[in-house]
Amino acid sequence: TTSIRRFFPAVVTHKAWEGFHFAGHEIRITEAADCYGAVVWPSALVLCYFLETNSKQYNLVDKNVIEIGAGTGLVSVVASLLGARVTATDLPELLGNLQHNVLQNTKLKCKHQPCAKELSWGIDLEKNFPRSSCHFDYIMAADVVYHHPFLDELLLTFDHLCKNDTVILWAMKFRLDKENQFVGRFQTLFDLEVIFSFPSLNITLYKAMRKGRMKVRHSKLTV
Repeated sequence: TTSIRRFFPAVVTHKAWEGFHFAGHEIRITEAADCYGAVVWPSALVLCYFLETNSKQYNLVDKNVIEIGAGTGLVSVVASLLGARVTATDLPELLGNLQHNVLQNTKLKCKHQPCAKELSWGIDLEKNFPRSSCHFDYIMAADVVYHHPFLDELLLTFDHLCKNDTVILWAMKFRLDKENQFVGRFQTLFDLEVIFSFPSLNITLYKAMRKGRMKVRHSKLTV
């Protein structure tokens, strides 16, 4: 078996937790300030707010959802509380904290117990997420582009996981030209629509589907 490095919040002296309230529940998220992937970023909060306030239009009950770059797991927790079957994914060194947050905030509270699974972008995709048996209604991602050297692999991962009827919900804070360049490359494979905007934080929420599959246009929401 492959050994996995695990981050256990209980034994880390610099641990910190933040409290949130979504989907009628108090959510406690344990963070680690020395790791990009173990901090709650504003884009995750925007995506959670959108899911909660648009639960009729984007009904997650019994839907198969995968979050890539799940980090602390907040988005996955909220999607689970809203009734989805959730697979929260991230790098192996983040799985311990991810599992801890997902479990403690969803146990006995959700219709479907979420799971945390390793996903290193672009690596062993067919082995770990075979196209023949993995079907996701939604792919969710928040701040997956920032300060990340593996953008080719990220695009490959979106492409592998996305079926013709899969909807991608992707929240992003624009900081660098690299973000703009990635959006352009993303649009070579997917149709992209801005569905929510938070200008004061420079955060945009996109809906995306495979090219030619976007059926209904919705007016953009701005806060």
